[in-house]
Parts: sequence; structure tokens; C-alpha cells
Amino acid sequence: MEIEWEDGFIINVNVEDNTVVISANREGLLSLARQLTALAEEGAGSHLHYDEYNSLEDGSVEMIIQHSVCDFS
Repeated sequence: MEIEWEDGFIINVNVEDNTVVISANREGLLSLARQLTALAEEGAGSHLHYDEYNSLEDGSVEMIIQHSVCDFS
């Protein structure tokens, strides 16, 4: 899967009162949107891993988004 980033992206992920809060500038949101679209085209079990060492702002919590096959009915 090809991971593309918009120049100047900023993404921060925190947990506040048991709620995950993702804050991003325009470039960060566009980057996440493209990456989620790419992940949707991959098979179940594929995932995106974000942390402060590879893409998130310092102090962010680690975030993994996984493509899974779920039946929520």
C-alpha cells in the first residue's frame, strides 16, 4: 500500500475522558483521507500504524487503524 502525505501535514491523537480525539490541519486531514481510502482497497488484516516517531506530533498516543471484516448486525 502506498502511503502519501501532503506537505506540511500535522496530526495529533489524544485520549480525553475515554474519547479518542484526532486533530489535524487541512494537509493532515487530506493525508488521512487518502490513506484510509487506500486501506479500504487492501485486504482484511491490513493496517495503518501511526505514532509520534513516524507521523504524529510529539505527545500523541499511538493509533492503529485496521481493515477488518465485521458483521455489526
